[in-house]
Parts: sequence; structure tokens; C-alpha cells
Amino acid sequence: MNLDYVQYIPEDFHPTSRVWIYQSSSLFTISEALQIEPLLVNFAENWQSHGTPVKGFANLLFGQFIIIMADETATGVSGCSTDGSVRLIKQIEEMFKVDLFNRQMLAVYAKDKIQLLPLSQLNYAVENSFVTAETLYFNNLVATKQELLSNWIIPIGKSWLARKVKPLQTV
Repeated sequence: MNLDYVQYIPEDFHPTSRVWIYQSSSLFTISEALQIEPLLVNFAENWQSHGTPVKGFANLLFGQFIIIMADETATGVSGCSTDGSVRLIKQIEEMFKVDLFNRQMLAVYAKDKIQLLPLSQLNYAVENSFVTAETLYFNNLVATKQELLSNWIIPIGKSWLARKVKPLQTV
């Protein structure tokens, strides 16, 4: 699997653009992805904050992660406009019977594919060498475009998870 996603992130958005990442509880099928794509494009093209257009971006990456980005250099994103993005995500959850808000489920790249691992099972996974410090982790806590480009897919040993498990050897 090719994990090069940078090419899908708009270059003309400021590095401080706000980012929200929603991880699906399951991989979307091609058919589902083709239904989701126009919803995301329509949302981004029509996103507004107090009647002013937001420079927005929304895309489905790796068939499992919805990335929403707002370049606030021109228009700030208010609570109401953030609520609009949450409504979109809830609509997608309902349409496809997935969970997009579970922050207790970790996504790692292991055995040549993206796999989900409950946070509660992380120590077990480390103890049994399912994951190591070098295992790639999708850090969905990134908050800006700059962080998305540099710290989204990182080794577990360089993430906040390194502090959560013992005896993980950091890289």
C-alpha cells in the first residue's frame, strides 16, 4: 500500500490551516467511497462561516480517513460552521453504518495494511510484537495542515503512544 498522501493535500492552503480527521471503524468500499466523495466536495465548496465562504477542503484518504481542512487566513471558522462539518460526518456515519468519532480506536500500518487496534489492547499488542516502536501510526490528533504533512503517519515510538506503553523502545 502506498502511504504517500501529501499529493492529495492542497498546496495553496496556509500551513496553519485547521484540520480535523475522522477515522472510520471500517474501510469504505469503492462504491461507498464514490458516494462519499461528492458529499465531501459539495460540503467544502459550500462551507460558510456567518455567511462568508470558508476556504475549505474535504477528502477521503486510504478509504478510511475523512480529512477536513479550513484555511482561516481569509475567513475564520466559527462554532456554527464547525457544527456543519460535524453534521456531515454524522450523516456519513448514518448512511454507511460506521463510527467516525471513536478516539479509542487506533489505526496502525501493520502487515501491509491499515489495521485498527483498540487503545485498551495496545500493551497486549506491544507485548506480543504485533506493534513495535517502528510501527506506523495514524496520529489523528494533528490540528494543522503543517502537522498533517509532517506528523500524521509516524512511528508509534515518536507519538504520544510511546508514553502509554511499557516496554516500548522509542526510535
